[in-house]
Amino acid sequence: MDKRGIGGKGIRYPGRALLAGLMLAVSAAQAAEVYVYREPGGIRLFTDRQVRDPAYVFISKYGRPTAYTSCKGLSAAGLDARLRSYEDLIYKYAAQQQVEPALVKAVMRVESCFDHRAVSRVGARGLMQLMPGTAADLGVSDSFDPAQNIRGGVTYLRLMLDRFGNDQKLALAAYNAGPGAVTKHQGVPPFKETQAYVEKVRSHYQRYH
Repeated sequence: MDKRGIGGKGIRYPGRALLAGLMLAVSAAQAAEVYVYREPGGIRLFTDRQVRDPAYVFISKYGRPTAYTSCKGLSAAGLDARLRSYEDLIYKYAAQQQVEPALVKAVMRVESCFDHRAVSRVGARGLMQLMPGTAADLGVSDSFDPAQNIRGGVTYLRLMLDRFGNDQKLALAAYNAGPGAVTKHQGVPPFKETQAYVEKVRSHYQRYH
């Protein structure tokens, strides 16, 4: 859910504290891989391409955060029961941001299976899987608090809809892979996971609509 996105030339950040911000760029289905290198001067380079220069020290590689464990073993009835716990909050913040409640439900279903305690392997948290940097930008102090998480996630979804002319597919792709990737590819990025994410959300949207 990064507002910056990532590009082929990479993004340079001076410290670990901003790693979470970078990971927003590949927020909602292993859509892209991000490589982290240390440059000769000690600055960290975040890029979606491998660096062949031996002067750059490889540190780590990340994919889009997921919360698959939240969905394991749940029946449709169990999922619907979880959803009912949050419907009042969904309708409240969807109305405030003029986002369809069905779309919010669908995003939440794919992101966390309505598990407010869900944590991805790279730190995305809560019902709408907010990364710490995004949460802070949106004024969310506790991503595990359902009200705060839903408010933040719906606000971000509204921002993506506004940015891409209320095009649902593009907004969802941006929520997943970052708006920079959508702009770069002038449409839904050619990432299998992002494309699958968009279709999954839209399928659930039709059900909840």
